[in-house]
Amino acid sequence: MHIYRTHTCNELRPAHSGETARLSGWVFRKRDHGGILFIDLRDHYGITQIVVNPGRLFFETLSRLHLESVITVTGKVTLRDPDTVNPAMETGEVELVAETCELESVADPLPLYLAGEEEAGEEPRLKYRYLDLRRERVHRNILLRSQVISHLRRQMEALGFNEFQTPILTASSPEGARDYLVPSRVHPGKFYALPQAPQMFKQLLMVAGFDRYFQIAPCFRDEDARADRSPGEFYQLDLEMSFVTQDEIFAVVEQVLHSTFMRFSDKASDAPPWRRIPYREAMLKYGSDKPDLRIPLEMIDVTGIFRSSGFKAFAGPIASGGAVVRALPVPGIKGQPRSFFDKLVEYAKSLGAKGLAYLVWDGETVKGPIQKFLTPEEIAALAGAGGMKDGDVMFFFCDEASAAARVGGDIRCKLGRDLGLIEKDTFRFCWIVDFPMYERDSETGAIAFSHNPFSMPQGGLEALDNADPLDILAYQYDVVCNGVELSSGAIRNHSPEIMYKAFALAGYSREDVESRFGCLLNAFRYGAPPHGGIAPGVDRMVMLLAGEENIREVIAFPMNQKAQDLMMQAPAEVSEKQLRELHIKLRGEPRQSGTPPAGGAPQSTTAS
Repeated sequence: MHIYRTHTCNELRPAHSGETARLSGWVFRKRDHGGILFIDLRDHYGITQIVVNPGRLFFETLSRLHLESVITVTGKVTLRDPDTVNPAMETGEVELVAETCELESVADPLPLYLAGEEEAGEEPRLKYRYLDLRRERVHRNILLRSQVISHLRRQMEALGFNEFQTPILTASSPEGARDYLVPSRVHPGKFYALPQAPQMFKQLLMVAGFDRYFQIAPCFRDEDARADRSPGEFYQLDLEMSFVTQDEIFAVVEQVLHSTFMRFSDKASDAPPWRRIPYREAMLKYGSDKPDLRIPLEMIDVTGIFRSSGFKAFAGPIASGGAVVRALPVPGIKGQPRSFFDKLVEYAKSLGAKGLAYLVWDGETVKGPIQKFLTPEEIAALAGAGGMKDGDVMFFFCDEASAAARVGGDIRCKLGRDLGLIEKDTFRFCWIVDFPMYERDSETGAIAFSHNPFSMPQGGLEALDNADPLDILAYQYDVVCNGVELSSGAIRNHSPEIMYKAFALAGYSREDVESRFGCLLNAFRYGAPPHGGIAPGVDRMVMLLAGEENIREVIAFPMNQKAQDLMMQAPAEVSEKQLRELHIKLRGEPRQSGTPPAGGAPQSTTAS
């Protein structure tokens, strides 16, 4: 007999009745029923009930034992009485009557309660993450993550992709977020950077002649945490293809993601091909380039109706320049109390709006705070534009286009939640396409890249030479699921001349481009294939599949909201010896080796 186990804690069934079995695991629960001790013994696979009779020498020891201690139990597999069968457990028809018991590891009193659904706060959960990971839901999430990654890898290999690893220590590059820097010991004053993404390396692999690349790639970005974004590091299914069109990339991603979501969820999932929504249409209808299509509400543009209206709060900003009016028709809510509308107005103000106008269609009449400022013809035009019927309400947002979209999109989502309009048990996918290549910087007024600077502009060099930069679209695309951006991608700019021109419109000289992206440019001079790619986020996929609201719940060892690892106490002070070896000198008050700075405040570093 094996020294630790003949079976796992999820393996015994009625067919094993009468056999001698040995199990090892953690003491999950204990119950004393009339002098008989019942222990739920848990391992990675499941739970089996152990029965300890009072005559056993180890009875008192197990009675006093703290939960989560590790034991090995040998005994007879016995059928439970019919009235004690537990249908919620896969092993619920049997129990193991203990004959011998060995203590493998005695646990101290627990800082966390692991049985049941009650959760501790963030700090103890992350400080004792190895305990938190024993909780059934979290344990299941991490297993799901492993299975998803394995499935993704198999799918990519089946489609003819080759997995390559790219460097972790590399050069700093401007990719939209702050780099994590690593000082060099042998090159004083110089730093490596952890990759924000393998962007340049995967493009160089295409230049090198590899046709289809993928990698389950770690990425590092020094950015603030959000519910759907982990600070520090994350993983993505990074892929790149040569001699490929946008449509062919879409086909690969749709096949892989649809297969994954169908494999690991019982929820309905949109079958390919997925809906494609131009960026400007998405901003108009949904107020976001990450629309949640489970919400059956769409905004419309009614600027023209208000332009000459008597409602000066809208007509004035339109006439003075730049303002637009977006309307959000919502069916069948005229019966909501006045407090519902008042709270929504206050919510709009909390988003930065001056207010929130609305009209209510009530039988043959139209009511609302702005009704008296509009003519019957204008009201009729609004009704026609929104398809308004009795019981419907139309909300209005007036501001410059981006602000109106932001407020309207937020209220659309709030109404979806508050009114129970969000479609349940489904994944709604779409592509956002035709992103603008450029935008105007709100502070400087200069032309700047709006998305990925390495993207191919639609129309190529001719568009860059002749079109208004703000009218140029790029071969850039995002894939979105239930309001969560899973990935951005693009057909790449593989021409040095087009790249020089594209960056010139954004204010970069040839020298700037060569100094920042010299390696990529040089590679393109030696024969670069047309290529493109994308990188769906693994963490976000698993978060959606697990039904979690916070990405932390699907990462084995996440950081907290402040990018701290409470378990390993990182980031941490290092010794003066280490700093000297790296040619680093801390600014501020000098300190002795091993002595933390006053107040524990973080200190900046400078090379010396």
